[in-house]
Amino acid sequence: MNRRMVSLVVGNGNYPDDGAKLKNAVNDANDISQVLLDLGFTVIKKTDCTNLELDRAISSFRDGLNGNDVGLFYFAGHGMQIDGENYITCIDTQFDDEPAAKWTSYPLNRLIDTMDSCSNKTNIIILDACRNNPYERSWSRSILASNLAPMFAPKGTLIAYSTSPGEKASDGLGDNGAYTDALLKHISKPDITIEDVFKKVRNSLSVLTDGKQTSWEHTSLTGDFYFNLSLGNRIDKYTNLAIRDELFTLDMTNQCHRIISELRVHNWYSQNPAISRISVQLVNSADDSSLFVLGRNIYQSACGDSSNAVSFIRDFRSNLSRASLDKQICIIEGMLFEVFFNSKGDFRDSFKVAMFNQLFELQQYPDYKPAFDFISELLLPFHNSFYVIPGKPITDASVELGAVLATGSANVVVNSVHFDGENILRGETGFERYLINGQMMHDSLTYEELLNKLSIEMMIPKRYIAIQSNIAIDSSTRIEFPYRHTVKRS
Repeated sequence: MNRRMVSLVVGNGNYPDDGAKLKNAVNDANDISQVLLDLGFTVIKKTDCTNLELDRAISSFRDGLNGNDVGLFYFAGHGMQIDGENYITCIDTQFDDEPAAKWTSYPLNRLIDTMDSCSNKTNIIILDACRNNPYERSWSRSILASNLAPMFAPKGTLIAYSTSPGEKASDGLGDNGAYTDALLKHISKPDITIEDVFKKVRNSLSVLTDGKQTSWEHTSLTGDFYFNLSLGNRIDKYTNLAIRDELFTLDMTNQCHRIISELRVHNWYSQNPAISRISVQLVNSADDSSLFVLGRNIYQSACGDSSNAVSFIRDFRSNLSRASLDKQICIIEGMLFEVFFNSKGDFRDSFKVAMFNQLFELQQYPDYKPAFDFISELLLPFHNSFYVIPGKPITDASVELGAVLATGSANVVVNSVHFDGENILRGETGFERYLINGQMMHDSLTYEELLNKLSIEMMIPKRYIAIQSNIAIDSSTRIEFPYRHTVKRS
């Protein structure tokens, strides 16, 4: 499951001659960058860059390759072949003649050598670069310059071209070039090998261009690579039935399964005694998937106010101090999973937050780090739902309140809540009907209640949150918070 992936995405469209400008190259780079982020890549993006900026970006990319498993380079812009070698161009490339163009462009073979020399195992190069270049008309070998030459793909590398030799790439009729448009349609489809993704791209591209453009690839990959693995396939530690808890089959001769069965009843009279029977011996003898499901059901019981389940989570470390660390981590991973994913294994629309802070207290212990790495990796594709991906290390989360003193009292009235420079306070749907004569109603909160609200809605453990305000507040301050307003990530 643990895939460390880095990408460099380049889109150059603002070339100096009006006839050479590409209307969609920057859009292509922006859209590909967003998709790669959603797929879990770290993204370095450069648009309308100079040769110096590209060279520096490739240096940063090289450093990233040595710390990751997968490297991806994407380029949208003008590419050319001179004397059998391929080059990608920047907005300060000099197109006066072939020698000038050659020495002011970036050789693709140098990029390939750089990627091949790094320690990562898989490299992907995607070139949407054979677009019509009007500068080539005055060159003596313009027919050659119009196309990229086939390149050797070292072991572990796939090179994808937007066209077959002799063809031109279409800059597209919409916001994207035709090739990138086709790629965006298929790159995020789950559980499809990279080779099959590009086959689908080729078919869509043919339709988009009326058969005038055929993409192709040269691959020396030695294993299967998937841009998007579904949750069940990303998790190889637990069975698919454990991920989809509703389908997990219970064997009532198994003591761990009997406890799970009693926790599922949603009745304290069943749940509390079941929790009491969780022993070190039981944990050490159970299989990983059963412990994962047990963790899920312990957490849901605690959220339902089972007192023994609440105590079990709060005292987790002391309760299971003599159990195998690997087994403890299975239970923690199950509890963490239950916060964010439902019984079908789907990402929740509304998270289970009742015991969020108590559970995330365990993040303080270094030996439990694998469990929090596990959940943060699963949540990467859903990063837009969070200010900070839960499970990632945090040193400080400063929240700044914009406030005024209430008229006639010492209460502090909150007008804005800023995080990372952005006001994240917003009204819930329909809050306007609670205005009185156009004036906002407020909830009166203690400092601790405000801290809990910020933590739960921002999904950041409260021990990391530092509240700052333009008006001094402390534990004795009454804080007036706008009624039916939230700081949840929209």
